[in-house]
Amino acid sequence: QVQLVESGGGLVQAGDSLKLSCTASGHTLNTYAMGWFRQAPGKEREFVVTTSSNGGNTYYTDSVRGRFTISRDNAKNTVYLQMNSLKPEDTGVYYCAASSRLGGSIWRIDYDYWGQGTQVTVSS
Repeated sequence: QVQLVESGGGLVQAGDSLKLSCTASGHTLNTYAMGWFRQAPGKEREFVVTTSSNGGNTYYTDSVRGRFTISRDNAKNTVYLQMNSLKPEDTGVYYCAASSRLGGSIWRIDYDYWGQGTQVTVSS
C-alpha cells in the first residue's frame, strides 16, 4: 500500500505561483509513475501531468504546458508540481496519484493510489 499526502495548496491571485508537494509513505515512489489531476467544482477530475518512474518522460495537458513543471525527488519520496502564471481556470482540488504503468499515463483508471487532494484557488 502507498499513502500519498498532498500539500501546498492555497488562495492566490492570477499570475502568482504555487508549488504543490506529494509525499508518499508505505513504499518507495521510484517504482511508480506519478501523475497530477485536478477537479473543478461541478466537473470531472481531469489529467494535468504525468511523469515516468525514472522521470525521463513527462507529458502535460495543453492548458498547463509551459506554466507547470512536475519534478520528483525519489530520495525524499516526494513529487512536486510547480505552478506558475496561475489562471482562475486552474482553480480546483489537485490530486497526486501513483501508477504501476512505469511510463506514465493520462488515464485515471491506470492509477493505483490517490492522495486526498489539496485545494488551489486562483482569484482574478
